[in-house]
Amino acid sequence: MFSSQIPLASLAALCQSLRVSHGAGLTLVHTFSQQAKKGPLAARAVCQRITERLKDGDSLEEALRDESRAFPNLFISMVSVGEQSGNLPEIFRALEEYYREQLTLRRDFIARSIWPVVQFVGAIVVITLLILIRGMLSANPETAFDPIGLGVGPLGALKFLLLIAIFLTVLFGGYFLATRVLGKTATVHRLLLAIPVVGPCVQALALTRLSLAMSLTLDTSLPTTKAMRQSLAATGNGAYEACGTSVAAAVKDGETVGTALRNTGMFPDEFVAAVENAEETGQIPEVMERQSQQYQELASLRMRTLTTAASFAVWAGVAILIIWAILRIAFSIKGVYDDAMKGV
Repeated sequence: MFSSQIPLASLAALCQSLRVSHGAGLTLVHTFSQQAKKGPLAARAVCQRITERLKDGDSLEEALRDESRAFPNLFISMVSVGEQSGNLPEIFRALEEYYREQLTLRRDFIARSIWPVVQFVGAIVVITLLILIRGMLSANPETAFDPIGLGVGPLGALKFLLLIAIFLTVLFGGYFLATRVLGKTATVHRLLLAIPVVGPCVQALALTRLSLAMSLTLDTSLPTTKAMRQSLAATGNGAYEACGTSVAAAVKDGETVGTALRNTGMFPDEFVAAVENAEETGQIPEVMERQSQQYQELASLRMRTLTTAASFAVWAGVAILIIWAILRIAFSIKGVYDDAMKGV
């Protein structure tokens, strides 16, 4: 929403088209010119600019560096390696598979989030209607019984909706302010990782992306330090991305990738053990690819748990409001009874 980066679906489609065209023997100029006319709509303008740069004699790496707002860093690094090594079609294939995996994860998450969101919106609608109808059924809304405590009729409904709006603004506005304006993304994401139910789901999603990225970058001529920084940045999680500098420094000083990851204290023992085993056997790309599949399955399970918890939280919130209304009714009846007894 706030990014000029090419959408994930368009990026996957672009990689597929580039793989097919360049793999068939078309030059890079012809390949990108073709995408500028017939490629994904979101990428056409960028592909046109890249075509002009290639015609002027610039390398694809140079052209992509100037389009860093449109492409993820991982894409730029991997394509640069592919251009230098002469295996661009294979790189585009790997990136296509990577972005399609990411797209699957995102769609799965959105699909599982729909029902709790529908429940939340439904609860708001029901409570708003309750407040409105309670005011309409009373001859004098000012003296009518107020089940929620915010008033009845249009004014009470407006207060309730305003309260919900303030809650959502604080929740999402606070997140945006902390991560985008104040630059505290790593801190916020560490806090999310510590929240029960939410944290394990966020971790599994991040480790899925990390495993996929490592299977790509560590199978190329990229220096291991740069490959790890790119892979950690690909997690989309500030807490893990912040480890990039320390991990790269440790690897540069002679530590293994597994040891460097373990020293951060951010990664589960089973993940680090898999990386260490992969390093010992010299099969990091293959092991990381299997790890990505395992963590994707784990992420799916944890997302199911998260959405179940979210549904329960919505119903719990509605139940609390109902209990609150019942208590108010009870105390109201008791007050009427006490007043009647005083008059006896």
